[in-house]
Amino acid sequence: MKTVNHRRDIMIREHLLGRDIRDPAVIRAMREVPREAFVADELAAFAYDDHPLDIAEGQTISQPYIVAYMTEALELSPTDRVLEIGTGSGYAAAVLSRIAASVYTVERLEGLARAARQRLEMLGYTNIHGHVGDGTCGWPDHAPYDAIVVTAGAPHVPKALREQLGIGGRLVIPVGASSYLQLLLRVRRIAEQDFRTEELCGVRFVPLIGADGW
Repeated sequence: MKTVNHRRDIMIREHLLGRDIRDPAVIRAMREVPREAFVADELAAFAYDDHPLDIAEGQTISQPYIVAYMTEALELSPTDRVLEIGTGSGYAAAVLSRIAASVYTVERLEGLARAARQRLEMLGYTNIHGHVGDGTCGWPDHAPYDAIVVTAGAPHVPKALREQLGIGGRLVIPVGASSYLQLLLRVRRIAEQDFRTEELCGVRFVPLIGADGW
């Protein structure tokens, strides 16, 4: 029977390094965060398989490769302040917190937000701050952010998230006409009114629900 460490090593070697995830900080964070602690006990044996897993309230925890890919796309530094839209289980926030100085994460479902907060506190992640609210509105109290990541598919880039991005900041978000099939975009704020958008890859996320979402 494969141990947790062995399954984690396979994830790092085959699903991350084997698919060109190269940022050492991302690899280290993915190795450090215990993904099995963010899923139900009956799914723990599948925690390091490279596919999404169901969590509560019809939501999912993204596959490890996508978490690593989106984190790498944020181009984080140790002093960065990050906004995450869609806390879910708290796993991606935990990964971000191992690289950036502070993580602010917004979840619209109160039950998920409460469970994630308790889990993150129990695991000792002290630089993650949670909020229950409409993620399409961001979290203006702590803006501007050096990086923003959205873990649900949007019909377009919400205006509030663009406005809360600092100059030089990066926003990574799935956008598409279908609520279940999107294109991952990276938006850079070059100047106050100058944004540059790059297309990264095709993805499939649950829909981003909110005033400026679906």
